[in-house]
Parts: sequence; C-alpha cells; structure tokens
Amino acid sequence: MTTPSVPMNGSLLNVPATNTTFIPKRFNGLGMSLFTMLFGAVSNLTALGILARSRSRFRRQSKKSFLLLTVALLVADLLGHVILGAFALHVHLNPGVLESGENFCDVFGASMVFFGLCSLFFGFAMAVERCVAITQPFFHASMVTAAHAKSVVLLLSTFALLLALSPFFSRGSYFLQYPNTWCFFPIQRSTDDTTLVLVFSSLGLFALFFSLFCNIVSGLALLHARIKSRKGNTTPSGSSGRRASTASSTSLFCTLDVEMMVQLAAVTVVSCVCWGPFLIHIFIKQFKMYTEPDKLVLIGLRMAAWNQILDPWVYILLRRKMLTRLCCAHYYQGIPTSSNSLSESRRNTINLQ
Repeated sequence: MTTPSVPMNGSLLNVPATNTTFIPKRFNGLGMSLFTMLFGAVSNLTALGILARSRSRFRRQSKKSFLLLTVALLVADLLGHVILGAFALHVHLNPGVLESGENFCDVFGASMVFFGLCSLFFGFAMAVERCVAITQPFFHASMVTAAHAKSVVLLLSTFALLLALSPFFSRGSYFLQYPNTWCFFPIQRSTDDTTLVLVFSSLGLFALFFSLFCNIVSGLALLHARIKSRKGNTTPSGSSGRRASTASSTSLFCTLDVEMMVQLAAVTVVSCVCWGPFLIHIFIKQFKMYTEPDKLVLIGLRMAAWNQILDPWVYILLRRKMLTRLCCAHYYQGIPTSSNSLSESRRNTINLQ
C-alpha cells in the first residue's frame, strides 16, 4: 500500500488553488507519496535482483518452492507500490477526484484490498512451507514441488482478487475514507454492511497469527536439531572433540535453511508490527458504533504501508553473507585448522634442522 499523505482535514480538498496555505501542504504530500513509491519500488527491485543472483543456491527441488513464494511476495509488493502510488499521485494532482468519481474510488479500494491480502497471504504461505520443510523434511522433499508453490500463489491471488472485486458484483461497496484520500470497505459500522471488512480483517489476523505460530514451531525444531547435533558430536578427546562439535553446530547454523528461516521470521515480525494495529482496530470497530472519523485508522494504514517497504530490506540485509559474519564467524576465531597446524609443525622442524 502507498501511504495517503495529504492534509488531515478532508475539507481542504475543496479549497481553491489560489489559497497559498493549501498549496505547500498539497505539494508536500505529493512529494512524500512520490518518494515512498519510488523508494519502495527500488527496494523491491533490488531484492529481486539479489534473489536472481543467488538462485543457484536454490537448485534443490526442496528449496525452489520457498524461492517462488518469496518472488511472489516481492512482486506483489512492487506492483502494490507502483499501482497504488500512481493512484495516490492522481489524487494529489486532482483534488476531489475520489468524491466525484465513484468508479475510480472502487478501483482504488479494490487495489488496496487485493495487494494488502496478497502480501499477508504470501507471507503465511512461506511460513507454512518452511514449517513443513523443517519438521517433515521427507514429506516436503517428496510432495512439495515448485508446481505446487505456483498453484498456491495462483489460488491465494485468485481468492484475494475475488474478495476485492466483490463490490463490483453487488456484494458490498467501497466508501471514501477519512480524510477523503483513499477508499476501502465501509469501516464505520453505521455506514453500511460491514461484512467484507470483517472478512478482510479476520483473514489478515489469521494469516499473521498462523505465520507467527509456524515460525515458532520451525525455530524450536531448528534449536532442537542444534542441541541434538552438539550432543552427538561431543567426544571425550579434549579440545579436538570440542572443536569438531563447534564446527558441526556452526555449519548447521550457516546453512541455507537457517538463512531462509531468519528472513521469514523477520518478514513475520515486520508484518505483525505494520499490519497488526490496522487489522485489530478495524476489527474492533465493527462491534462499536462510531459516527466521527477515526484518525487511528489512518495511522494504522500508514503503518501498514511500510510493510511493503520493509519486506525487501529483509532480503537485502539478512543475506547469507551477512548472517555468516554476524552469527558464525566468531565461532571460527581462535580455532586453528588442521592445515594451519601442519604447516606450523613443518616450519618448526625446518628451524630445528
């Protein structure tokens, strides 16, 4: 989503262009929307480029499904930034267009619902895929394929599209939201049937909760594997046994599986922080009567918009190279390798001669 950043007071949309107090605010909002759209698009393109360069590490069939889901998430975020950003710029350049054009409001609202759900659904699918891969590796290797991942992306995208297009088939409607800069399902309970907004918020909260649950299960499984590996490699042979155990446990945590798990956990945390307030607030609002515009909804929407900006930076910053430097390199410091010990003994022998 692209953050609506025009003036908070919706009445300003009707102020004539000669008003000098309105023009700076209008163009400040225009500049902010343009910046977030370009920054988000560049970030997602950069993350897609990094994945394209590292695709050789996903050659195994068991890794391709996660790669496809990740690409689907980044592409959805990219298209969301470009399309919704274009709508936001159009609103800035043409004040009042949402009030006068019902069709444009419907298209704007449908786009926000579709791209918002796609981002949440794909993150949920990635969490389930990694949970199955880590807890049931044999089942995942034999049953979960790249074709299945493509089918899941198509199914989730179709479901999100059907919900977004429901108002076009007389199943609900889109309303102009405070401060007259974006359109969405009717959030105020007193305005119209709020079934669709309940479905949207419930699906979003479901995706966030089970993504978090799957990541916790996967993390515990990896931790159990590490403890088991360290116990299995512990020998009574002194320092050599400790070195072998350390190297074994370190190599376990410097794998592609751990890289994907760390990235997925970061994506889930970002989604919960960004989407959680908006989804929880609009869900609670359906059980209370509100007649006045609620500024908290707009704040929650702006937080949700940052989800599509932060997602690509997870893959830009939490790459295997960075994880190796942060988590694994210090284990190897002070541990001489066998080749180094051999060369050192040879040098001592030569010196004695």
